[in-house]
Amino acid sequence: MIVAAAFCPHPPVLVPDVAREAAPELDGLRDACRHAITTVAAASDRLVLIGSAERTLAHSYAARGSLAGYGVDVHAGLVPDADGPFELPLSLTIGAWLVRDALGPAASMRAFSLDSDPAPALRDLSRLASPDRVGLIVMGDASARRSTAAPGYLDERAVTFDDGVAAALRSADADALAQLDVDLARELLAAGAPAWRAAGMLLRESAFDADIRYYDAPYGVTYLVAIWTARD
Repeated sequence: MIVAAAFCPHPPVLVPDVAREAAPELDGLRDACRHAITTVAAASDRLVLIGSAERTLAHSYAARGSLAGYGVDVHAGLVPDADGPFELPLSLTIGAWLVRDALGPAASMRAFSLDSDPAPALRDLSRLASPDRVGLIVMGDASARRSTAAPGYLDERAVTFDDGVAAALRSADADALAQLDVDLARELLAAGAPAWRAAGMLLRESAFDADIRYYDAPYGVTYLVAIWTARD
């Protein structure tokens, strides 16, 4: 069963080598992600990453991702010394990097990419969660249209959308996550919507306590960090 879930964002600038001089500006966000991941890892026997991508795919243990497209030679794999294909999308590449940052180089995890139709992965995830105490790590950014300096410029609907996601995370409302408007999310450049919807579908049958650790919009992009832990 899924006993805990960490919700983290996936901007490349979480990696100090990408952020460079601006790295200290996101120290609070990194700390919140570390806390969320270590809390979930302590409660579980197995970690599973889910993140939005262009297609739904269950990744092999050897899969890895690269940040070469952001000008740095940083790789992140699902297991130590992963030597498989560079197939992880950005969401899971940053997720794998965060897990190693929080737990050390020996950490291992499974990972699933999710598009707007997560059904195939949800079936695999449900089977995976049956025998073990699983910690779910859900990677997703909220809107990228919170200011005129944002990647998508300002959209007045962004605050209401982000507040709705934050409210769902704060109250462990899995149904609200499962029912997110993916069309609106796409217009607001909220990359996390497919992963959040899938998490809502996976978690809606259980009761969780929730703790939101971060909600802010540096650079006009909204980042959220939350922890859900199963009630006894």
